[in-house]
Amino acid sequence: MKIDTKYRSEAPEMMDDFEMEGEILRDALDKIASINQLLGGNKVTLDGIETLIANKPKEQIIRITDIGCGNGDMLRALANYALKKGLNFQLIGVDANQFTISHAQNLSLNYPNIRYECKDIFDDSIEESACDIMVCTLTLHHFKDEDIIHLLGKFKQSTKMGIVINDLHRSAVAYRLFQALCFAFGLNAMSREDGLVSILRGFKRADLISYSKQLKLQYSSIKWKWAFRYQWIIKTT
Repeated sequence: MKIDTKYRSEAPEMMDDFEMEGEILRDALDKIASINQLLGGNKVTLDGIETLIANKPKEQIIRITDIGCGNGDMLRALANYALKKGLNFQLIGVDANQFTISHAQNLSLNYPNIRYECKDIFDDSIEESACDIMVCTLTLHHFKDEDIIHLLGKFKQSTKMGIVINDLHRSAVAYRLFQALCFAFGLNAMSREDGLVSILRGFKRADLISYSKQLKLQYSSIKWKWAFRYQWIIKTT
């Protein structure tokens, strides 16, 4: 059957239910993190952060907020990177699901520079939590176009250096690739269905260019990355 990727899907994902909890959700979060690691997804975000902090003093405190942090895998990767490079990262993970936050906290007990907050990102208090960099790894596709414009407009006001977005390329090839990965990783039914919907809710370059124009961004870099990702770096200074 032909996969139509011309327009972004607005089909719901089961993981969008902020009240969800239990072993099925925990398994889904951990499998998503594993696939992201395998396909180099964490590196896409990390490379974006390296761009934003280039030429900054190593001793400077860099406050990074991960929006839609999931099980905290990206934050732990950032903490390990900072330790290796002798950098001073202060890391915050934000997610609207308390079960997800609790799971991330349990996995991050050995990381004193990571803390977590259960918060709806549409809450105005996000604006009050200023930071240097905001990262969105596989988060932005959960929202409709108008919500993306609203959120990024808020984030622009809250970040001193910039925003790094790492999200899915809406592609029939990516859709078929994920179907194959479902078998290889033994993903549960929720992970399989949500993963396929996520790809159809993903982006094409034209979508990101359109958002950039609507937001009147002074600096915006959009690059395609393996495996079927877009790295979108927005400098706010």
